[in-house]
Amino acid sequence: MSKQILAEIRWKRKVHGMWKEGQATWEEYRNAVKACRDATRKAKVHLELNLPRDVKDNKKSFFKYISSKQKTKDNVGPLLNEVGVLVMEHTEKAELLNAFFASVFSAKAGPQASQALEVREEACRKDELPLVEEDCVRDHLSNLDAHKSTGPNGMHPRVLREMADLIAEPLSIIFERSWRTGEVPEDWRKANVTPIFKKGKKEDPGNYRPVSLTSIPGKVMEQLILEVIIKQVEEKKFIRNSQHGFPKGKLCLTNLIAFCNGMTGWVDEGRAVDVVYLDFSKAFDTVSHNILICKLRKCGLDEWTVRWIENWLNGRALRVLISGTVYLEACN
Repeated sequence: MSKQILAEIRWKRKVHGMWKEGQATWEEYRNAVKACRDATRKAKVHLELNLPRDVKDNKKSFFKYISSKQKTKDNVGPLLNEVGVLVMEHTEKAELLNAFFASVFSAKAGPQASQALEVREEACRKDELPLVEEDCVRDHLSNLDAHKSTGPNGMHPRVLREMADLIAEPLSIIFERSWRTGEVPEDWRKANVTPIFKKGKKEDPGNYRPVSLTSIPGKVMEQLILEVIIKQVEEKKFIRNSQHGFPKGKLCLTNLIAFCNGMTGWVDEGRAVDVVYLDFSKAFDTVSHNILICKLRKCGLDEWTVRWIENWLNGRALRVLISGTVYLEACN
């Protein structure tokens, strides 16, 4: 809706009023309607041509336009509770979904989850203190996607990107303090959780996937921690070359290419080929935090980072959203 189209719409309405009062002819009104319709159609065609062209830089607008064309607007319909009764109220649906998301999580403790606090503190003293450079924070803020959604604090990524030069220094101090002490601000723990339908019956709560939106500064801190993890894991070569999906440059496409190359090579050699596919249900939701922390320590990750991740995972506050409105605040 550009200024030109809005002007055409206002002129069409004005001419329509003039025609009803006898101050304009029917032909003048029809010409105003035609001009408005042509301008609207031209703008729509221009929009639909630019959306696929700019999808790499602005995915949100592309999928938002696609979603607007779908017949079903509400992402969460009636749900079946434990006794098989359809739940219609949004509050009850939020409680039902939250109960299911919480039930999927596994709290199984790892073999080294009860490691003594003194041992951890001794390891912390031996390691080098983590540093967060101001330039590094500025680069992360400058590269924020302005089309991403805001978190629970309502701070838009565009604001942080435009103010990168001003807030890089205080944020670097906060990040470094949080990293060294292992303390995670409460605002970073909050997340807006939106249930997304995957497949199957829409009445089954198990067919919805929770997608959480956290605060932008918390995401920047996650990126800093991730860079340290990747660097240390790559240096110690804990990830094999056959691992795809998470390492940099290894995608699902590269996995497909490697798989097809191996299969076709064996077939050309006349060898028998059997393929078995395994899909873990709720794989990411069922990862035990304690086991994950133990795995990170076994990989030789520094204690500063492990302690921050441990505190980051514990005590997450979730705000369940349905149709863009918060209907339940819970703690996971």
